[in-house]
Amino acid sequence: MAPLSGVPVSRCPQPVSPVAGSREVAFGARPGAGSRLRGPCPEPEAVSGARPRKRCGNTALARTCGPTAEHSDFEEGEFVILRRVTSTGVASLACAALVLSAATPATAANVKVGDVQQALEALVKTGHVVGAIGAVYVDGKRIKTGSAGSRLLGGKGGAIPPTARYRIGSQTKAMTATAVLQLVREGKLSVDDKLSAVLPEVAEKDLVERADEITVRNLIQLTSGIPDYLGPDTSSPTRDYRPADLLAASRRNPRPVEVGTFNYSNTNYILLGMIVEKLSGRSLAAELDRRLFAPLGMRATYLPTKATEGIKGPHGHGYAPDASGTMRDADQLNATTMLGAGGVVSTLHDVSAFQRAFRQGRLLPQSLSKLITDPPPGQSPPPSGGPCAGNPEFAAGGGGSAPGFTAATITSSDGRLQFAVSLTLAMDDAERASTPSRITNALKSVFCPAT
Repeated sequence: MAPLSGVPVSRCPQPVSPVAGSREVAFGARPGAGSRLRGPCPEPEAVSGARPRKRCGNTALARTCGPTAEHSDFEEGEFVILRRVTSTGVASLACAALVLSAATPATAANVKVGDVQQALEALVKTGHVVGAIGAVYVDGKRIKTGSAGSRLLGGKGGAIPPTARYRIGSQTKAMTATAVLQLVREGKLSVDDKLSAVLPEVAEKDLVERADEITVRNLIQLTSGIPDYLGPDTSSPTRDYRPADLLAASRRNPRPVEVGTFNYSNTNYILLGMIVEKLSGRSLAAELDRRLFAPLGMRATYLPTKATEGIKGPHGHGYAPDASGTMRDADQLNATTMLGAGGVVSTLHDVSAFQRAFRQGRLLPQSLSKLITDPPPGQSPPPSGGPCAGNPEFAAGGGGSAPGFTAATITSSDGRLQFAVSLTLAMDDAERASTPSRITNALKSVFCPAT
C-alpha cells in the first residue's frame, strides 16, 4: 500500500492520503509503572532474538538519546510519516476511518488514556479475531499495553506477548518512501526523474509500460498508472520471486488509469525498493536497517528477503479459509511478494518509533515528507472531526493487512503519542475489510474514556 493514511469510508475500498496541515497538540505523561529508566533513556522492551541495542551516541537522529533501542521514554513510532497507505500488497486494510481529530486542542494535563486491555478484549469479542496486542506510547514511553485472545486458534498457545513481532503490511510503504526521499535529500535523485532514466532496464526489457513518462513522484504518490502484480502469477508460497518477476506479472495486466491519476498499486513500491538498491549499492533490507531501523533503535524490525522467511520469536498466527472454506494457518506468507510494498516485520514499540521520528521531522524535511503525507493529485484529505473533544488530535497513521492479519499505528499530529495495534484473524477477505472500523472503536475506547 502507499504511505500511511487514514481511509475515508466514502472512498472505500481505495486508500486515501492522510490529513495534511492538522493541528499539533501537546502531550505529557509520567513513565508507566514497571518501566526502568537509565538516565534519559529507558531500558528497551525485551524482544527475543533482537539485535543488541546501541549506546547513546551522536547521530543526526539523536536528541537526548535518540537512536537507542526503544529510545527515550516516549518515543516509538511505527511510521510516523506515511500519508495515505492503508493497504498492503498482499492484502489491503481498506476503508478505515482511522484519522481522528479533537474538537479542541489537548494539553499535557488533560490527555486521558483508557484501559487498553479492556479495549483489546472487546475487540477480540467482535468475532473471528484470534488475538490482539496493543500499546500506547507518549514521547517514546510505553504507558499502557495489553494482550487479548491467544497465539493460536481455539484458545491455544497462550497469550501473544506484547513485545511479539508481527507483519506491519503496507505500513512498510512509508519506510520505503522515506529511504527514497532521503536519497533525494542527498542529491542522488530527483522526484521528477523519469523511471526510464533511473531504472533503464525496466524500459529496455519492457517491464513497465510508458516508463519514460513516469516519475519518482508518481511512484510515491501512486499516480503512475502501473497495474498491480498480485494474482495467480505471484501466488507460489515457496518460490523466491525477484522484483523483475513481480514487474513481469504486473506488465501482463491492463493499465487501470493514465499516468497522473491515483490508483493503488503495490508495484509502485516494488520499483521504489529497486531504486533504493540501485542508488545505494545495498539490498533494500540492509538500507532500511542502516537508514531507519538501527538509528531509531528499532532493533526487532527487519525486512524478510526469502520466500519462507517468517516471523521470528513467539507471535500470533493468523488464519484464512482454503478453497473448501476450512481455516488454514496463514503464518507463512511469501516474503518475496511483499518487499518494499508491505514486507516489514516489526513490533508495537518499533513501529511507534518510526511514526514518532517521521512526524517530528527527524527523518525528512517537510518539503519532502509532504510528498508522503499530502493527498495525491485528485484526492481529498480524510474528513476531520473526532470522538474525543479535548483529547489528542490524530494525524493519518498507517495500516496494513494480509490474509490472517491486520495492523495499524495511529499517531498524534505532533508525533508525541502513538497507539499501535496488531490483530491475528480467522476470517475471509470480505470480513477482514471490517477490521479497520473495529480498530477505530478500540481507539475511541482508549482515548475517549467515560467522564
